[in-house]
Amino acid sequence: MKRPVVALVGRPNVGKSTLFNRLSGTRDAIVNDVPGTTRDRLFGHAEWAGVEFDIVDTGGIDPSPSGQKAPLSVDSAEFVQEIKSQALLAVSEADVVLFLVDAISGITPADREIASILRKNQKIIDGKETPPILLVANKADSARQRQNVSEFYELGMGDPFPLSAIHGTETGDMLDELIALFPKQEEETPDDSVKIAIVGKPNVGKSSLLNRIVGEERAIVSDIPGTTRDAIDTHILYNGVPITLIDTAGIRRRGKIEPGVEKYSVIRSMRAIEEADVSLLVIDALSDITSQDAHIAGYILEEWKSVVVVVNKWDAVEKDTYTMQTYTDKIRKELNFMPYVPILFVSALTNQRVNQVIPTALQVQEERLARITTSQLNEVIHDAQDKHHATSKTGRSLQIYYATQVRSDPPTFLIYVNDPKLAHFSYTRYLENQIRKQFGFIGTPIRIVYRARR
Repeated sequence: MKRPVVALVGRPNVGKSTLFNRLSGTRDAIVNDVPGTTRDRLFGHAEWAGVEFDIVDTGGIDPSPSGQKAPLSVDSAEFVQEIKSQALLAVSEADVVLFLVDAISGITPADREIASILRKNQKIIDGKETPPILLVANKADSARQRQNVSEFYELGMGDPFPLSAIHGTETGDMLDELIALFPKQEEETPDDSVKIAIVGKPNVGKSSLLNRIVGEERAIVSDIPGTTRDAIDTHILYNGVPITLIDTAGIRRRGKIEPGVEKYSVIRSMRAIEEADVSLLVIDALSDITSQDAHIAGYILEEWKSVVVVVNKWDAVEKDTYTMQTYTDKIRKELNFMPYVPILFVSALTNQRVNQVIPTALQVQEERLARITTSQLNEVIHDAQDKHHATSKTGRSLQIYYATQVRSDPPTFLIYVNDPKLAHFSYTRYLENQIRKQFGFIGTPIRIVYRARR
């Protein structure tokens, strides 16, 4: 079931990043007194009263165009356009919008502009305005400041919620109202298809790959980065197996995401990874492995999802006998945190090896769901311990008593030991390698959890 999406909207320096950190319980957003510090939308998870939701920090609207040092006037055309773009996207993508204003500085022309855009673009569905908008007066750190927020009624956005994001004061009342506004979740129709997300940087050939797999022009293909703006679901049947292919917009590294639609496209890509069983990480063979390729792989790993690396445009690479091995070694080095991933070298243009993509993804999914008998697992674990005992600086050694697989999707192993604190991450990696050596689990992350046994 999809989590509701909450978007934080407002002019620069009203505390959106601070509230994001407060709600998500992280320090992911950069917080600074300089307006416009947050350069891209951040996507995180939050929970209140047992209700989970996704929260999006839209970032301060930077009134300076790219490359211009001096900020523009708040009345400039560029600034107004940025406000409009941000507000429209929030209305179109979010289930609830939190419109932040500054309780200390009061109403500004930018606040009025945002309020006007939000009101004009709300829609009436079933007699209700959607998405609902909560007006949040941040930086109300004292009782006097909380009493002085009445001026914000002028914006026509209903009752303002005075709070202090930095101190957490009065955030509970706002959150109670927030979760009450979430749309009712309808029961989803059971979907037994294997969900495969096609992800990667812009212009690496994701849509072209989708079209080759499907055999028809389902997605727009263009040389312009970021042509695909939405996550597009395509349903196919492969050897009797139902598959849902999700083509997503390209993901750029932080600081390079352009204002406007592309920023929310990144959110859709993150959600596609979250909903998928297997992700196809598409890499451009004509460029070196970038930090952003590793960054996207990190997103996949954070969600404990399986992955196949697909090196596209292989037809355009000048090759010799060692080219493929050299490139494979380079990928293994850059993605050293997931050495278990299969790598395919394809060309969506010429159809080279494209027929291997779906079979490989299905193999990965099959191994993701595999279960190992307790006797087989313990034989491998105890054999690994006999070969290499865990060392300890305290003089105590890790003793493994018993291991069992407690779940699949992803494969999760519970190991009973004398003291979980003695399990160093390097030894955990050693045990994981021994399990993979015996049972495979290609393309799939493995969880190893330790528990003390009395």
